[in-house]
Amino acid sequence: MSGAPSAFFGLLEDNADAPAIYLGDYVATRRDLAEASNRAAAFLSSLGLTRGDVIALWIPDGPTWLQFLFAAAHQGILVVPISTRYRRAEALHVIALSRAKAVVAATSFLEVAFAQIVRDIQGEVPTLAHVIEIADPSRFHAGADGHVEAVGRPQDLLCTFSTSGTTGAPKLAVHDQHSCRTHGHTVASAFDIHPGDKTLCALPLYGVLGFVQAIATLAGGGTCILLPVFKAGEAASAIERHAATHVFGSDGLLDAVFNVPAAKLSTLRAGGFADFAGLTDRVMRTAEDKWRLRLVSVYGSSEGFALMAARSPSESIEARSLPGGRLLSGEMAFRIVELDSETPVAPGATGELQIRGYNVMSGYLNNEAATARSFTSDGWYRTGDFAYADKEAFVFLSRIGDGLRLRGYLVDPSEIETFLCRHPDVCAAQVVGVRLEGEGDVAVAFVRADRQLGETELLAYCREGIANYKVPRRIVQVDAFPVIDGPNGTKIRKAALREHASQLLSSAPIT
Repeated sequence: MSGAPSAFFGLLEDNADAPAIYLGDYVATRRDLAEASNRAAAFLSSLGLTRGDVIALWIPDGPTWLQFLFAAAHQGILVVPISTRYRRAEALHVIALSRAKAVVAATSFLEVAFAQIVRDIQGEVPTLAHVIEIADPSRFHAGADGHVEAVGRPQDLLCTFSTSGTTGAPKLAVHDQHSCRTHGHTVASAFDIHPGDKTLCALPLYGVLGFVQAIATLAGGGTCILLPVFKAGEAASAIERHAATHVFGSDGLLDAVFNVPAAKLSTLRAGGFADFAGLTDRVMRTAEDKWRLRLVSVYGSSEGFALMAARSPSESIEARSLPGGRLLSGEMAFRIVELDSETPVAPGATGELQIRGYNVMSGYLNNEAATARSFTSDGWYRTGDFAYADKEAFVFLSRIGDGLRLRGYLVDPSEIETFLCRHPDVCAAQVVGVRLEGEGDVAVAFVRADRQLGETELLAYCREGIANYKVPRRIVQVDAFPVIDGPNGTKIRKAALREHASQLLSSAPIT
């Protein structure tokens, strides 16, 4: 490939014969990926797609996913990944919001006909001209013959990540080619990823942590061990089979892998994870006691990239367990400010974590109002996280808002509430979270309805329409929500709902 030297597709220029992808028995070298991406770039060009256009990817992890990512970079096209957990309503929202001209969709994955769903909604998205159906995402798409000149530039937008919204639907945080490539090299350097190393990529590429760990691996000259579907036993086998050296994920994911009977993981050398289920201490001690693996806590977001900060493996286990860490690059910065005044807090005091640097998103795609609200007048991004500074590092405490971390995914409760209210008989809904040991946040929904609805009916409705991690554990019909009169009007007492939800989960069978 040719083009601007700092454009994203330059990641594949070196070590052409080294493996880039392992997927079961399948191996693709960096040359294979580069050539396949060139063919896909020619294919996209043949459809009339040009620099600045948008394509969506709704396919599981595999060679095709990375092929179209690099093809898009080659042509200066923006990629909008769609979660393979999404269903019709969620996919429609992302495709319409992004104004995609084409969707690359799997024929079927986990018994869901993605391509057919896209064809069914095509009439609802005026910009959508092409549905590119992929029968086998585990192999490269044939692409098109011929060669097209690389036109992608560092400043071109490259990829978005869905992030929980306050209006009941996800926003799309967008990053450019320069930031993606720079962060790949930053993370590779920080975690010592070099040619010959192999990373277990157990998290999906459509998510920011899955994306960053894969790009960092390629930036460092290593190999991505892809798993389209996570199963702990298969992940442990892949680590042993390919002699994986690096691993990233959530505490729950790593705990599941580490507890596979007779798992042989001694080749692992480095890795990091985020605490979503309260298992940090157990995961770290297991890794160190069994395999001398000194894992670290990491921090990041869709807006500021995963792995933007991390602890050091040289620190004590108590220090490595603290969420947050030191920024991985001198081109990033953070500050802690008072919530309302933007005034820096006293040393060690708690406030909102704000960040800036190459890692911060260009904005929310096609949402100027949300973008403007997310930045201060002097250009810092408001993370919405409580934190405090600890010398050159920071310690993350919690989200300022009511966001829920469901199976590792940050979800705004209003997103679930909005979907529940689309049910023809539901007139109002409230969703709260209860933190359970070993699981993290669990969602519980309360609804008011025009007729008596069964919980089984409502759970089935959710499973059909939204990603499975967003489906509440319990859905309880009530006559009214607890309220309190305040200076600005009547407010629903979320604390009372959380207490009720906690009682439900502790005293009743879990659905």
